[in-house]
Amino acid sequence: MDRVMKLASERAVVVFTLSPCCMCHTVERLFRDQLGVNALVHELDQDPRGKEMERSLLKMLGRGPSVPVVFIGGKLVGGTNRIMSLHLGGELVPMLKSAGALWL
Repeated sequence: MDRVMKLASERAVVVFTLSPCCMCHTVERLFRDQLGVNALVHELDQDPRGKEMERSLLKMLGRGPSVPVVFIGGKLVGGTNRIMSLHLGGELVPMLKSAGALWL
């Protein structure tokens, strides 16, 4: 869990993913293409300690799926459902602004 938290604090927005995951790709595109956020994307399947980090993320979430997992301002926000709910509810952009990820 220490490695996850260290990586999660490296940038205003950090997204943990798996390369073949379509929902991960959707969340990445939301941040990059629609919101213009330069998120740090960490692909767990490309990391030698990825399985260990995936288990840690699953414990943090309390239920599956374990990816994508988004941290904003070093704090766990959640997975796809949570991110999309925040976005559709107009709460994601203010959260990104307060973390310094957006300057709109």
